Parts: sequence; structure tokens; C-alpha cells
Amino acid sequence: MTDTVSQPTISTDAAHRLIAAAEAKAAEIGVPMCIAVCDAGGNLKVFSRMDGAPLLSTQVAQDKAYTAAGFGMPTDGWHDFIKDDAPLAAGAVAGIQRLIIFGGGYPIKVDESVVGGIGVSGGHYTQDQEVAKAGLAALG
Repeated sequence: MTDTVSQPTISTDAAHRLIAAAEAKAAEIGVPMCIAVCDAGGNLKVFSRMDGAPLLSTQVAQDKAYTAAGFGMPTDGWHDFIKDDAPLAAGAVAGIQRLIIFGGGYPIKVDESVVGGIGVSGGHYTQDQEVAKAGLAALG
């Protein structure tokens, strides 16, 4: 038995491709966004704050990427996961730092392995989701 494990993580090149694709979509819909890509460990890999994107969206985008990578599920999936469980909802909302429970964050998967997360903030969460999905599409 080994004392270490290897974990695949997103490359800098791939992270830049996600950011570029997401920025293009944000420009297309006319909403400046903050876009964050983190690695498999939740560490910020690449970040963009488009001109005119809200300042507070800087941290929200990073936290969406972190949440998605950390739990391996989209941030919008949290609502259905906790909505009928009051103790979990209270604990999830108040007890886990950086947890985001609305749309705009997605795990980045390659061959079913979570290699990072993308988080987008700046518009309505449905716009954030649209832009994040455009970024993910850059991985093919």
C-alpha cells in the first residue's frame, strides 16, 4: 500500500481556454462577469474580472468554483439537496465557509475525475450558469 496518491488536476492552458470561452459568452450576452477556475484542490488557477463586472462578484465567482470542485456537483444542485432538510439547510448555509448554493459553479471533469471547478458571477444566476457552461464546452 502506498503513502501517496496522484490526483489529476486542470492544466493552466485548459483553465485559460475555459476563461476565454466564458468571457466570449458573457460578451455575447452583454453582461460583464467575474470568472474563476480552480484546480482539483480548490486553489485558484486562473481568474478574470471583465471590465464593468461587479466588485463583489470577484469573491462569489471564486467561491462557486471552490464549492463545485470541493463537492463535485454544480452549485445549483444544493437547493434541491437541502430544501426539505431544515437542519442540513441551516448548517450548510451558515456552517460551511465559502459554500455557494445557487447557480454558476460547475465541477470540471475529465474522464469522470473532478479536475477543478469553474465559477461565474456578475449577472442573474441563470446568466452565470449559461456563461459557465460555455466555458466548460471549451474542454470538448
